[in-house]
Amino acid sequence: MMSLTAWLWPYEETIRKCARSWVTVIRLMEKNPHMVFTCSQAQQFDWVKSWYPDLFSQIQHYVKKGQFIPVGGTWVEMDGNLPSGESMVRQFLEGQRFFKQEFGNYCKEFWLPDTFGYSAQLPQLMQGSGITRFLTQKLSWNLVNIFPHNTFFWEGLDGSQVLTHFPPGNSYEMKGKVEDLVNTVKNNKDKGRANHSAALFGFGDGGGGPTQLMLDRLDRVQDTDGLPRVQMSSPDRLFSELEADSSLLCTWTGELFLELHNGTYTTQAQIKLGNRQCETLLHDVEVASSLALCLDKTFQYPSQPLQILWSVLCFRLLLLNQFHDVIPGSCIEMVVEEALRYYQDIRTVGTRLLRVSCEALGATGAAPRTGDSAVLNTLPWERTEVLPLTGGAPDLQQPGLALVTVPSVGVVSVCEATGTKPVTLVSVTVQADGTVLMENGILRAVVNKDGCLASLYLVKTNREAISDGCRGNQFVVFDDVPLYWDAWDVMDYHLQTRKPVVEVVSPVQIASPGGLRGSVTFTLRISDKSTITQEIILDAMCPYIRLNTQVEWLESHKFLKVEFPVRVRSPNATYEIQFGHLQRPTHRNTSWDWARFEVWGHKWADLSEHGFGVSLLNDSKYGYSVHQNTMTLSLLRAPKAPDANADMGSHQFTYAVMPHTGTFQEASVIQYAYNLNYPLRLIDHSPGSAVWSAFSVSAAAVILETIKQAEDRKDALVVRLYEAHGSSVTASLSTRLPVTEAWHCDLLERVDPSRPAPITASGISINFSPFQIVSLLLYLK
Repeated sequence: MMSLTAWLWPYEETIRKCARSWVTVIRLMEKNPHMVFTCSQAQQFDWVKSWYPDLFSQIQHYVKKGQFIPVGGTWVEMDGNLPSGESMVRQFLEGQRFFKQEFGNYCKEFWLPDTFGYSAQLPQLMQGSGITRFLTQKLSWNLVNIFPHNTFFWEGLDGSQVLTHFPPGNSYEMKGKVEDLVNTVKNNKDKGRANHSAALFGFGDGGGGPTQLMLDRLDRVQDTDGLPRVQMSSPDRLFSELEADSSLLCTWTGELFLELHNGTYTTQAQIKLGNRQCETLLHDVEVASSLALCLDKTFQYPSQPLQILWSVLCFRLLLLNQFHDVIPGSCIEMVVEEALRYYQDIRTVGTRLLRVSCEALGATGAAPRTGDSAVLNTLPWERTEVLPLTGGAPDLQQPGLALVTVPSVGVVSVCEATGTKPVTLVSVTVQADGTVLMENGILRAVVNKDGCLASLYLVKTNREAISDGCRGNQFVVFDDVPLYWDAWDVMDYHLQTRKPVVEVVSPVQIASPGGLRGSVTFTLRISDKSTITQEIILDAMCPYIRLNTQVEWLESHKFLKVEFPVRVRSPNATYEIQFGHLQRPTHRNTSWDWARFEVWGHKWADLSEHGFGVSLLNDSKYGYSVHQNTMTLSLLRAPKAPDANADMGSHQFTYAVMPHTGTFQEASVIQYAYNLNYPLRLIDHSPGSAVWSAFSVSAAAVILETIKQAEDRKDALVVRLYEAHGSSVTASLSTRLPVTEAWHCDLLERVDPSRPAPITASGISINFSPFQIVSLLLYLK
């Protein structure tokens, strides 16, 4: 039985649904000792434990008897595309820890029947969380191509494999009818390779579970001539049977892309923004708290408040909002309001925790100089950026701005940080034809009166990024009336209704003439109800042009995107996913290519030919389309069901365009996309030492993603790194923290006693294969 954690009802109603469903199930088990019931989502068990403790005790009793079987291993049945890599790790970490603590066992199966696509990193995340088996059925909803398997090995981005089963009945809530069983056998695409399959029955979605009628039906037909043999079974037994006879199974490599529901990459933009901002904030809180823990012996790591934020206790959860009808935006308005309230709670508590951690960092060492502030960089590379300062700036070029250089995962006083002088200052000038020229020595951009880019030129290599006769930063609106599911779907035929946004309300004018930062602003009218106001910003020493965007959006069944036709030819574009990236075609040769007319990615997408490319970076968007040489970022939709007011109102977001030489790996596109999403943070008080760096990594291909206190040890940190380029590499992790020993551990933070990580003078040496995730447990003095 699957009960949706929120959808056409709020979270609180789900608590009551769980109680009603599970009481029914317990009563059925009393009458039917052979009955087996599976249920996923640690969050729902935790709700029942808090609200209905007697019922929870009965569930624990039947779990011991092997009849009530917790499955899944995650906190909720999350969306398989949009949460960050670390968020997905926490889904497994929190879920598996809960199941182990309450029921004595970790889950062996990842159970995600109903989600809108499956990231190519999920097999590695499952393996790292003690899971080798996966059950889902949603790909049977593909609109264009029929997925060719029901039982197969799924191979992820790094080569990790999990045994995967799609119940051939193509449903997670069959009713035990003869036709369900016949369909289950008839639809099995792996006959001869796999002789067993699951038939999931019960009332799902809104809950209810199985009924006595369904059980009676299955009892009657279990051994009937002419019908499939049926037996009540557990997931463990099913997968054990499949594993025992798996030598002929096929392997599917890469993502499992759902050819439907691709409007969910864009619907409810405020939820997407809240998710990305809270993921960033919690990352920074953990990094700052970990550093403060090591530097200030009186500092208390905020493990309890952080746990509340990460693991969905008291409704205030990042993980809860990643449920597969909340973060996709396919829920009612009441759920949207609730989700946005939880994001605001996370921001409020997280900002306070970050301030406390930063105060502890600023208080370390010798007495700080009066009035001096410092800058914190939570990312694992040195950064040189233009930073707004609250109380004026040491740099006389531009009051309120400073060009600062901040060390890797470190802190530096503003006085020390501003020693860097820009190679070239930014200039912004109006030309004779009314266009505006913006230059910083790296880029030269020509902005038309309507805000479109007539040119974006890479100065040192004399390469133009914008295609001949075309305009970059072109806003376009499409009619968006899907066939089936309003908030969920965008259909390929919407591409035939493209309409450029051309009406200028306020033409381009200079907002800042240059120095450390130059900018221009303009306003366009989308319709009589909706407008776009944008500030185009170019900073000194920055390789991308940044576009801060405000949209007043009051449309109905419209889709807003922005296009960049670029001077690049390539059959594939590259998109960031969790802990890595993958390629998708830019052509529509086959039905499989055509079905990916709208795809998902995270902080960046890139289109490159040999020696040159263009990247699109963003701070809160997930929908992309790259067709031939036109790169498109999806910005806003306007569906009317199940939320009649979806996306109506004011939106603010940022994206950036970055032409580059060489590959995107060589051009550090991955790092610049992180920089855009993880701002440098000002600390009120400067630490005694002027420059201090906690961690650094020797290889540009390896990213130190996470630094946190270990779950079960107060005297240990967990650090998580991944290989981001798609290469085999040996990297050295150096730290100034008082680390006494280091060990490899899995994603559940269980140490591998056979794999110490020796600490040498040059740091901890780690070998990576392409896109491998490595977690280390660091013991502190």
